[in-house]
Amino acid sequence: MENPKFEFYTRPSGHNEFQEFLDSLKPVEKQKLVTVIAKTQKFGLQVAARQMWIRKISDGIFELRTTGSNIQRGLYFHVEGPRYVITHGFTKKTQKTPVSELNHAKELRTEYYDNLGGK
Repeated sequence: MENPKFEFYTRPSGHNEFQEFLDSLKPVEKQKLVTVIAKTQKFGLQVAARQMWIRKISDGIFELRTTGSNIQRGLYFHVEGPRYVITHGFTKKTQKTPVSELNHAKELRTEYYDNLGGK
């Protein structure tokens, strides 16, 4: 199995929510999340799941995970082959992923297929 290749979703308006989220983080928080993405791409999904860098949270929606005092998450979905699209990110403040964040990831996935990549 080929290792995953992540891309950040850019909306038809040009808005890239995940990049904006990364840019809003403190340098150390940004580096943690970027490192999780890089390690997942390098070592693959099975290693990433064992290391708890990634986790399935809903129907076809997964999360990239960091730990520490501020817990950052990036939500993503699988397109095809090694392609994965990160929809957006957020700072997790509760035990469970907020339903609003999950729904937003699903909306962005639908938008992606309706407008850009999945036709």
